[in-house]
Amino acid sequence: MSMIRIELPDGAVKEVEKNIPAVELANQISRRLAKEALLASIDGRPVDLSTPLTQDARVQFHTFNDPLGQETYWHTTAHMLAQAVLRLRPDAKVSIGPPIENGFYYDFDTEPFKPEHLEELEREMAKISQENHATERIEMDRAEARALFEEMNEPYKLALLDDIPEDEAVSVYRQGEFTDLCRGPHIPRTGLVRHFKLLSSGGAYWRGDEKNKQLQRIYGVSYEKKSQLEERLRVLEESERRDHRTLGTQLDLYSGHPDVGGGLILWHPKGALTRHLIEEYWRERHLDGGYDFVYTPHIGKKALWETSGHLQFYAENMYAPMDMDGQEYFIKPMNCPFHILIYKSKLRSYRDLPMRFAELGAVYRYERAGTLHGMMRVRSFTQDDAHLFCRPEQMPQEIERTLRFCLDMLEAFGFDDFEVFLSTRPEKAVGEPEQWEAAQNALEAAIRNTGLPYERDEGGGAFYGPKIDVIIRDTLQRSWQCSTIQFDFNLPEQFDITYIGENGQPQRPYMVHRALLGSVERFFGVLVEHYAGAFPLWLAPVQAVVLPIADAHAEYAESVCRELKADGLRVETDARREKLGYKIREAELAKIPYMLVVGGREMESGQVSARSRHGENLGSMTPAELIKRMREEIEAKR
Repeated sequence: MSMIRIELPDGAVKEVEKNIPAVELANQISRRLAKEALLASIDGRPVDLSTPLTQDARVQFHTFNDPLGQETYWHTTAHMLAQAVLRLRPDAKVSIGPPIENGFYYDFDTEPFKPEHLEELEREMAKISQENHATERIEMDRAEARALFEEMNEPYKLALLDDIPEDEAVSVYRQGEFTDLCRGPHIPRTGLVRHFKLLSSGGAYWRGDEKNKQLQRIYGVSYEKKSQLEERLRVLEESERRDHRTLGTQLDLYSGHPDVGGGLILWHPKGALTRHLIEEYWRERHLDGGYDFVYTPHIGKKALWETSGHLQFYAENMYAPMDMDGQEYFIKPMNCPFHILIYKSKLRSYRDLPMRFAELGAVYRYERAGTLHGMMRVRSFTQDDAHLFCRPEQMPQEIERTLRFCLDMLEAFGFDDFEVFLSTRPEKAVGEPEQWEAAQNALEAAIRNTGLPYERDEGGGAFYGPKIDVIIRDTLQRSWQCSTIQFDFNLPEQFDITYIGENGQPQRPYMVHRALLGSVERFFGVLVEHYAGAFPLWLAPVQAVVLPIADAHAEYAESVCRELKADGLRVETDARREKLGYKIREAELAKIPYMLVVGGREMESGQVSARSRHGENLGSMTPAELIKRMREEIEAKR
C-alpha cells in the first residue's frame, strides 16, 4: 500500500493512502468536516472534493463559512439556474455564469425575463435541488470539447473555448442533463443548495461590449441556511431603500440627462452645497496637513501622455484626441503627469522635500455604457489627488503620516470600520528590488503601527510599485474601496525628476500617488447610501426648517430663521398655508435634521419647539440654546 503525507492548516500531518479522494481525507479528520466541506485546496489550488490525492501536499478544506466556499456554492447555484432555464426554454443559449460578491448571475441569449418567469425558474431550481444531481468534472481535449458544444449548438461556449490558453486543461461539468464549459471547482451535489432567490433580470452585452449582442442576465443569491437568506434579503431591501440614485431624485441632489450623456452628472443646488462642504473640509484638512494646492488643465499634448505611458497602457479608457494647431491633444484621465511637471518646473533641493501636491482635479475616462451606475461609475469625476515627493530616508515616516491622515479623514465622515490590503511586487516590475523591499516594508510598518488588521496580496501590486488599499464598510457592512497609497518607480524615471542631495549630486526622489476619497462623485454616492440620505448636521444642505403653525406666526418664524442664519446655520422657513402635520412630514422626507415649530406659545416665550427628523420631541428652547446645541453637534461631526 503506497502512502503519502498530507499537511493540514493547523500544522498536523496525516499519512493516508495514495489516490484517496479529498473527501475521504475530510472524513478521516472528522465526520462533521466531511459533511460541511464544499471543496478542498491542494497546495493552494481549489479542487472538487472528488479529486484524488496523488502526492505529498498541503490540503485545506473550505466550508460555506469562508469566502472560497461561498464563491463555489454560488457558482454551482448559477449552473442550477442555467439548467432550469434550458428546461423551460430549450432554445436559449447560455454564455457565462460566475459567482460575484454576495451571489451570482448567468447570461442567456433568449427573450427578456419577466418577474413571473423568475418565479417559474425558482420552482424548477427547487426540483433540481430535490433531484440531488452529482456535479461531475470531465477533462477533454479541445477537439472533443468543440465537437460537444457544436452538437449542443452553444456558440458562446465555443467562443469561450477559443479564449482558453493552449497550455490549460479544458474541462466541462455535468449535473444531470446539463453540461457546461467550466474550470470549476463545484460543490458535490445540487441537493446542498436549498435556499435561494432570483433577484432581478435585465440586459447585459456579451463580453460587456455594447457593440455586441445584448443578452439577458439574471441575478440571484443562495445560502446554506434559510435564516442567512432571509437576512441577505433584508439587507438587499434596505440597500434598495438607500439607493443613491433614488434618493438623489427624492432629495433633489443631482441628476443625469440623455442630452448630456451617460455617466455625466448634473449637480443640483442641495447636492452641490453638500459637495462644497465635503471639499471645503478636505481643503482645510490638507492645508493643516502640510499639502500645497495645485490646479492643472483638462487637456494635454499627445507627447505628455506618451511620456507618462498612458497612450501605451491606458488608451482604451481615454477619449479620442482633439486636433488643435496641427497637434493632437487628449483630455486627461489622470492628474499625475501635470503634478510631476510642476515638481520639475524648477531645481529642487533635498531641503525642499517632502513636497505634497494636492488637487481636486476633474478627470475623464471612457467607461462602457453597461458599466455606468449613478454616481458610483461615471465618465467625468473629480479625483481628490495628491502626489508626494520625498527622499528615501523620509519615506517610512511619510507613508505612516499619509495612512493616518486617510483614516482620520474617513472617520470624520462617519466611517470607522476598515479593511486594509497591502499589494506587493508582481513578477514583471520596474524599479530595483531593494526599492520595492524598502517601499513594502514602509507600507507594512505603517499599517502595523495603526493597529489595523490587514491582508497581503502577494504579487498584486502594479508593475510600477506596491500599494495600500483602504476599504471602508458602510452601515450595511458593504465594502467600498476609497483610499489608495501607491508607490511609483516608473514615472520619476520617465520624466527624469531629481533633487540635489546633500552631496551636491542629482538624486531620484520617491514618488507616491495618494487618493483619499477616491472620487468626489463616488464618495458622495457612498455617503448618501451610508446615511440613507440623512446627512449628519455638518453636511446637511438644510440644517433646520422653521414651521409657523399659522399666518400669524410667520413673522416670528422669519425672525428665528434670521437669527440662526446670522450664526452661519443653513435654515429655511416653510410658511406655506398647509397643515402643520403635512409640513412636518415634508421636512422628514427631505431628511432635514431639525424642525422648529413656532406658534402663539413660542412667540410669547421667545422659544421654538424643536423636533428631530426621526420624530423625537426635543422640547422647547430659545434660539440661542438651539444654536449652542447645533454648534456642538457640528463641531463633533456626529
